[in-house]
Amino acid sequence: MKAYLDLCKHVMTHGTYKMDRTKTGTKSVFGYQMRYDLSEGFPLLTTKKVHLKSIIHELLWFISGDTNIKYLVENNVKIWNDWPYEIYKKSEDFKNESMDEYVKKIKDDPDFAIKYGDLGPVYGAQWRNFNGVDQLKYILDELKNNPNSRRMILSAWNPSEIKNMALPPCHTLIQFYVADGRLSLQLYQRSADIFLGVPFNIASYALLLMMVAQVTGYELGEFVHTLGDAHIYQNHFEQIELQLSREPRKRPTMVINKNVKSLFDFKYADFELKDYQPYPGIKGKVAV
Repeated sequence: MKAYLDLCKHVMTHGTYKMDRTKTGTKSVFGYQMRYDLSEGFPLLTTKKVHLKSIIHELLWFISGDTNIKYLVENNVKIWNDWPYEIYKKSEDFKNESMDEYVKKIKDDPDFAIKYGDLGPVYGAQWRNFNGVDQLKYILDELKNNPNSRRMILSAWNPSEIKNMALPPCHTLIQFYVADGRLSLQLYQRSADIFLGVPFNIASYALLLMMVAQVTGYELGEFVHTLGDAHIYQNHFEQIELQLSREPRKRPTMVINKNVKSLFDFKYADFELKDYQPYPGIKGKVAV
């Protein structure tokens, strides 16, 4: 994962100090691109342990069109909890519950989950119903019937619905591309939290590419990751420097159940990561 470490070095060396929405402060650059050839292994960071379970469950959640954190909470995935919890804290029903108490309510009380677990029309809603269009089904159809199309694009950025989202989409647009029987995917990410978010995003969209390639019959090409505002939060500088002191290890291998023929039939048990030998995890606080 030298490409990721090169990004870290570039931002730490050339980044501009900028204040941000969260009031944390960042070093930031505008416009950066990384490329990952998936024939060289699965691009899961090795300079720190990355929680693959969360990545897989989140991706399946997106694909299903779900926008309520209940599914994630039931699978012990915590990456989306902060935003609805902050919204709940501002409501008249808030009784000074801790995050743990809030999560337990999401698990145990269906009515509470409906009211305070939904994030609004975020990723899954846009992927499966963008103003009435199922973008995933459209792309799958194009890949099977019109693979030379330059219109195989999926957008999570829907201006008319941004105001109703708990968090506007950071990874906003993807495009598929076929050449010589190989399928590639490019992601445009408007806002990239390099320490916490980007390792998840790399693995998530690489995995989506693998899944789509399998169900459409293509060989694997490249995952291309294009970043808009690429930033490192000031409270992550030490964590980034620690990663830069570590020599990246060989990429692991992702094995997918070959019996799955539809993108919408994948389950968590259909994925197996082999030969993943990362350095220990590094903690960092999310900026909300």
